[in-house]
Order: sequence, then C-alpha cells, then structure tokens
Amino acid sequence: MKKILIIEDEKILVEMYKSKLEANNFEVISAFSSEEGIRILRKEKPDLVILDILLPKENGITFLEKIEKIKIIPGVRIIVFSNYDDPETRKKAFKLGVEDYLIKTQFTPREFLEKVKEYFKKKPRVK
Repeated sequence: MKKILIIEDEKILVEMYKSKLEANNFEVISAFSSEEGIRILRKEKPDLVILDILLPKENGITFLEKIEKIKIIPGVRIIVFSNYDDPETRKKAFKLGVEDYLIKTQFTPREFLEKVKEYFKKKPRVK
C-alpha cells in the first residue's frame, strides 16, 4: 500500500482528500504545519508528499528548503497542491525538486485522485 503525507493546514480539506485517497487503497498521514510535516516525513517515510504552500509559521517553500538541506529522504516525490499561484514561488518549488505544482481550484476531488494515481505510474522527476 502506497503511503501519502498531506501537509495542509485546512483540516476540512485534509479530511476530504484523506477520505478519497483511503477509499482507493492509499495509506494517508496528515500534518498541519511544515514543522509537523518534517517530523512525520522522518518517521513515516511516505511514497508521496502533497504539500500546500500557505502554511502557518513556515510556508511550503521553507519546508522544501529544509528537507533539501538535511536530506531527510532523498528522492521523495513531492507535489505542491495549493491555491497560491505565484510564478516565482512555482519556479522556486520546481528548483527545489517538486514533481508538479497543482492549483486546488482546478481539480475536483475525483480529478485529484486520478492525478495522484498517475504519479505512481510514472518515474519520478529528476532534479
């Protein structure tokens, strides 16, 4: 069973996506901040991280910079899933190794689920 870590501060969104993913045989762990996400990433070693950019205290870019610096899990697949669509942030996220940068409002939960399934069918992006 593939393990997914969702780092998102909006609990209602976490529950909605967690429910959808678990119903499709994914194990889902959630974190509500960058700091919590790093702790869980170290402990659980997920196959995929779904990361929001707008988080309390430290944003998603800070999370990416930290895991890059301390090499928690080399090669972990990370997908940004956020409503924050800034070209500079997007560019920086890709430079820090994210596989994709998706805008939440452009996906229904079902479409997002299908997108997640696609990531497990293709090879990880190489930085």
